[in-house]
Amino acid sequence: MRDFVQNFPLFSIILCLISSSASSLLKGKAAKWVNTVLICVVGAMSLTLTFYCLGHGSFTYTMGHVPAPWGNEVRGGVLEGAMATFFCLIMLLSMSGGRKKLLEEVEDTKQNLYYILVNLMLCSLIALVYTNDLFTAYVFVEINTISACGLIMIRQNGRTIEAAVRYMIMSLLGSGLFLVGVCILYDLTGHLLMSNIKESVQTLVATGQYSEPLLISMAFMIMGLAIKSALFPFHAWLPDAYGYSTISSAAILSSLVSKGYIFLLIKIIYRVIGFEVVHDSLLLNVTFVFAGLGIIFGSISAMREDDIRRMVSFSSVAQIGYIYLGISLGTRAGMVAAVFQILSHAATKSMLFISAIGLTDASNTSRKFKDLTGSAYRNKIAGMGFAAGSLSMVGIPLFSGFISKLLFMQAAVANYGKMLPTMIVLAISTILNAIYFMRTVVRIYSPERDLYKGREGFKVIHTREQIEYTCTVILFIALNVALGLCSEPILELIGTGLDMFS
Repeated sequence: MRDFVQNFPLFSIILCLISSSASSLLKGKAAKWVNTVLICVVGAMSLTLTFYCLGHGSFTYTMGHVPAPWGNEVRGGVLEGAMATFFCLIMLLSMSGGRKKLLEEVEDTKQNLYYILVNLMLCSLIALVYTNDLFTAYVFVEINTISACGLIMIRQNGRTIEAAVRYMIMSLLGSGLFLVGVCILYDLTGHLLMSNIKESVQTLVATGQYSEPLLISMAFMIMGLAIKSALFPFHAWLPDAYGYSTISSAAILSSLVSKGYIFLLIKIIYRVIGFEVVHDSLLLNVTFVFAGLGIIFGSISAMREDDIRRMVSFSSVAQIGYIYLGISLGTRAGMVAAVFQILSHAATKSMLFISAIGLTDASNTSRKFKDLTGSAYRNKIAGMGFAAGSLSMVGIPLFSGFISKLLFMQAAVANYGKMLPTMIVLAISTILNAIYFMRTVVRIYSPERDLYKGREGFKVIHTREQIEYTCTVILFIALNVALGLCSEPILELIGTGLDMFS
């Protein structure tokens, strides 16, 4: 049984690839069920793997039993299993919440193509979580990029095509930098497996050899993944990509895609280079500056928006900044805060996008704030979801966002040199978040003026008309509250996983 469970990471990747191929032969409805079953099966295997690693520790699985340098490896651990499980849960809810709109936004002949892209997206995310080979990670980074572009432009209107082109250009720039960094590191160490690279890097650092090329390699890999995950100022593609794609695509892209790249970065810091080596290189000081600027300028950009979906999109720039801020603190507490923020942001941002579409549907599909007045009364469950997500983003107790901000403050106190700027950035960001999110909540819960009553397209959407959507929003709210109320065991799980990385 023990050997069988160790096959689960590879099984997950292969199942995603097989499902993608099978969906190309199916019609949209059948492809939908294949996608749903796939996500559930992969999530179940990942959850089983998490409990297995809690009892037996981490492991590496050599595919084909061919050792390095010719063989390839996947690695299973507590953090990998938990992250893969969470990714599957968020993807399942994102697809469920946007299912009805998907039928309207995507042509019937392209329904199965959409599910092919989602299956490939899940495949790439699972591979980034489990792979123990740096070049394999690069291959799935590219699969992730292609899938994301397809999910953005499948509606095929002018804005989505432009957004996909912008995304492709910036993403290829990030991929190119990452690949150059991998090539330099391979030239220095002669290895591609993460554990072997780390041993060689430790030797190089101890002897003082090739310190400059090693620094350049680290800088290229960090910069490449930062660009791909939309760290400020490399975020110009993000508002259009999230704002004009299908709602399920927006939820998946905002909550999962960038998190896959960041999780890969965390693996590189711990398992490829070594946490101490990265810390001593002072590269984290550079990402700390960009993270702080991203938190503030992302919030300012969101505050200036008059389009609810673009506002939520710009908010992601600030939230990505939070994650990089935790990583850049260069402490274990900061890294735990960053990983928890990955979970919190994924659960909250997808809920905000799903809720926003319910509000706009009740307002003649208008996304302008002036037309959203009273929309929470016209679609009560969407209003509840958006209000809960907003409270989480501001950092109100009971929700996951409160725990995230508390963890960042505690981590900042442990780093005297970065404590003051971190506290200032967190305070400014909290104020700005409260301004633009609470302004929106007040707007959607404001009594509807006579001007809008009976206006064409402004309608009341009852719960019985959207059973699947209602269940999805309720589950999102429950998940967010669970992260807020049950944070202690989750933090212990994250800490255990990070210790296994080391």
